[in-house]
Amino acid sequence: MKQFRDVAAQCSQLPVPDAFAQAHSRALFEQIADEIETEGGSISFARFMALALYAPGLGYYTAGAQKFGEAGDFVTAPEISPLFSHCLAHQAAQVLRALDGGDILEYGAGSGVMALEIMRELARIDCLPDHYYIIELSADLRQRQQQRLRENLPQLSERVVWLDALPEVPINGVVFANEVLDAMPVNLFEVQGEGLQEVKVVLGEQGLTYALSETGEDLSKVGTLAELAKQRPDGYRSEYNAAVGPWLQSMASALGEAAVFLVDYGYPQHEFYHPQRSGGSLMCHYRHRSHADPLILLGLQDITAHVDFTQVAEEAHRAGFDVSGFTSQAYFLMSLGLTERLADNDPDDIKQQMLIAQQVRKLTMPNEMGELFKVIALQKGLALPLQGFMMNDQRGRL
Repeated sequence: MKQFRDVAAQCSQLPVPDAFAQAHSRALFEQIADEIETEGGSISFARFMALALYAPGLGYYTAGAQKFGEAGDFVTAPEISPLFSHCLAHQAAQVLRALDGGDILEYGAGSGVMALEIMRELARIDCLPDHYYIIELSADLRQRQQQRLRENLPQLSERVVWLDALPEVPINGVVFANEVLDAMPVNLFEVQGEGLQEVKVVLGEQGLTYALSETGEDLSKVGTLAELAKQRPDGYRSEYNAAVGPWLQSMASALGEAAVFLVDYGYPQHEFYHPQRSGGSLMCHYRHRSHADPLILLGLQDITAHVDFTQVAEEAHRAGFDVSGFTSQAYFLMSLGLTERLADNDPDDIKQQMLIAQQVRKLTMPNEMGELFKVIALQKGLALPLQGFMMNDQRGRL
């Protein structure tokens, strides 16, 4: 018999979901449990994560609940301050001017505020793209993005186009993906006896739990992990993103002359698989609380994994990109004139100045987002010295 863990009993340190949310979570549990039984008793963690986040109508990103901002589960950089998006706009402008025009493509536009502020700033500096394409998997988020842009920037709404997939005609211009990589489903593995075991999701007496299994094809052929298994003790557990390579391959095939900017939290590989990071980097976000159990609050919480930027760079190279920049979010924003943009505000409005200073601290301080978040730039058909990496290009760390 399938046992559903009592969410309230398992979340003593977390807000207890209401009855409707618990019923929603139970419905997703039933779907996952049915697939586990169909698949012979286990599924990969990547498959579990895909269902938890993206199952139609039930997954975290497809079910329609508020996710971003103070009323949601977490706050992203575009929600913290429009200055973040304005800096991205100036990086986009450099590329668009070098190409004498072009398009912007954003993956996973969230609340739509980043697209709104990028377009607003590009309009101000007279460097609008021909189109601002958005690829958004969530129908609910797409609707919210459309409403935000229609209400706040109606004069430019015809330039914003939502896509279900990459276009067949190659895009020339700029690609942005802010906190997209961390939401890609990952495989879990554990070191055992100088080898790897895959950590799978199974049905236990109290609901979903983990079990070790022989590694699948996604993990068994990864040389980095094979070497890692010889260097880490039994029980060392971490993640591997098998989806990033195919994602970059599909992106490269859809681009002509373009620069790609991926912003996310993570580390170079030697830090990602550091001996002291023995439990991996999986993290869940629920009503502005963070915890490390993805097997509860199904469909109600975000599940993320930090990014191995060395892997991203290697996969990008295989896909035909040049890796043309890597740095922290703080250095990226400062290279794009973040501090200079503070001067655009009224110096006599003390309250506004204090608010903006607080926003800038969150975006740039090492103990906030400034160091943990990184930016990696890829170029195809271009060789521009990108402005965002002029201050401190750290590709040597990769």
